Amino acid sequence: MQRDMLGLELSGASGDGIEHYETAVRSLRCFIGDPVAAADAAIAADPGFVMAHVFKGYLYGLSTEAAAMPVVAACAETAAKLPATAREKAHVEALRQLAGGRWHQAGRTLEDLTIEFPTDTLALQTGHQIDFFTGNARMLRDRVARALPAWDESMPGYHAMLGMHAFGLEEMGEYERAERSGKRAVELEPRDGWAHHAVAHVMEMQCRQKDGIAWMRRDTEAWSRDSFFQIHNWWHLALYHFDLGQVDEVLALYDGPIAGDWSEITLNLVDEAALLWRLHLTGADVGGRWEPLADRWEKQAGKSAYAFNDAHAMMAYVGAGRHSAARDLLAAQEEALKSDDDNAGFTRDVGQPVAQAINAFGNGDYAQAARLLRPIRHIAHRFGGSHAQRDAIDLTLVEAAIRSGNQALSRALAAERFHARPDSPLSRLFLNRAEAVPRENQ
Repeated sequence: MQRDMLGLELSGASGDGIEHYETAVRSLRCFIGDPVAAADAAIAADPGFVMAHVFKGYLYGLSTEAAAMPVVAACAETAAKLPATAREKAHVEALRQLAGGRWHQAGRTLEDLTIEFPTDTLALQTGHQIDFFTGNARMLRDRVARALPAWDESMPGYHAMLGMHAFGLEEMGEYERAERSGKRAVELEPRDGWAHHAVAHVMEMQCRQKDGIAWMRRDTEAWSRDSFFQIHNWWHLALYHFDLGQVDEVLALYDGPIAGDWSEITLNLVDEAALLWRLHLTGADVGGRWEPLADRWEKQAGKSAYAFNDAHAMMAYVGAGRHSAARDLLAAQEEALKSDDDNAGFTRDVGQPVAQAINAFGNGDYAQAARLLRPIRHIAHRFGGSHAQRDAIDLTLVEAAIRSGNQALSRALAAERFHARPDSPLSRLFLNRAEAVPRENQ
């Protein structure tokens, strides 16, 4: 029986297959290179290599794209027919659950697996991403925390454990510990894009815009070169400039590293839509940028696979004035609600009211947008994403209240935001605009 670099058994693997597999694992730890190609090479070398099939399936499953799900199912079906250890069979089961849209079940299966095998980096990373996509902040932290006693700095991939733990700590509000852990991860492995990202989140949540700009600018090559996560990290840099009111800087980043390559990967489209929507809320002129973004979103139209993505597609459709596409998206969500998978719950609890609110905002019905957003803003984690990403909901709510002329609600929401983020120039802007809402319009 062959083993990986941490001593875990690998069924159906030979020397060449393992070399390609380890390349894939190292790529995923740092979010660099082409782990799919490496997994395919491992499968080509060893068609009976169970974990190579599982690895490929996870990558497609975590894309959150409807078009990727048949590949996930095929990988699970192939892996299930191969001889495997108990650990590998647990992976196959988690992949099968992910293919069926059972995000929560897959997360629990991987949780049990890593309790028994705390050095299974693939199980930890996949589980960590599932925690992110399901908005489970506590497990983002605790899944990794449980495994850390089995790790030390001499072990390959230790930096990734620190980087994941840093992000979990940040999402749980433990900012000082998160920053220390994330920076240590970057010291150990400067190419670790997830660890860079964890520290960026800390500075975003603490309104340390200038520190954040300095952190991300200190070595852009390390986290952007050959990185399939770079657009999201460029997006974080743009958020700092946005909060400082530096629209020209935001648009330069959008036109350059964020949207310049016209990516059609859904997770990248989410970042593009989220950035333009924030500018749209503040009244900034984004020119003709909405139209090509909406075009790329429409290529994926017709099925709701992940409600968080739907909300961002709606931003693009509203920004571009694509009323037909907006109606089609709402219809796709109605179909999603008929399913018994987890996305039906994501859609019912949060995704549908958010998409409806954004559509109402685009139609000028600001009071309706506010009515739809108020009941769900405190449960918005249920459809995934991070605190920083879900801030778009709060921003939309404040702006909708102001534009609807509701003085009392505007002032209450603006005061709430200023209390939470007193060092943010955007918070001060909202406060000033809320104060200017006439009393007679309440």
